[in-house]
Amino acid sequence: MKMMLVITAIAAALVAGIFYGYSCSVNPGLGRLPDAGYLEAMQSINRAILNPVFFLVFMGSVLFLPVSTYLEYRQGITVSFWCLLAATVIYIVGVFGVTAAGNVPLNDALDAFNIKGASVAELAQQRAKFENSWNSLHTIRTWASVVSAILVIVACLHTSREVLSK
Repeated sequence: MKMMLVITAIAAALVAGIFYGYSCSVNPGLGRLPDAGYLEAMQSINRAILNPVFFLVFMGSVLFLPVSTYLEYRQGITVSFWCLLAATVIYIVGVFGVTAAGNVPLNDALDAFNIKGASVAELAQQRAKFENSWNSLHTIRTWASVVSAILVIVACLHTSREVLSK
């Protein structure tokens, strides 16, 4: 039980760290690039992120959070259970759901765009369709991942086993 909770906390914190770091440095840096450079960089990053190391923590959290929540539930309805339940819902909706329904379709559309054959106007139009929407969605998933990680950490640190309800 405790080991699963620690694994969950690490995975949730790693996802939050990836998204937070991206929000603080990568997005602002990419935003300073000209259209072609921005679009090429985003295509490259979106391809590079599709790797087993990222999927382990990103998809792992989709599995680890509900399992940890269930294991805590079996101990009774505690503060830790409520924290884990909230973390699970926030992560699945605000991180996984936003990514799957928002960021991934934008990434796929960008991946299909031929940068080399595009005019200056087409580059500007593609960036306008992508950048603000992608960044807005990324902000949502960043906040959701940070809140989810905090809730898991609170569940780890909450030492009272007082059962609130059976």
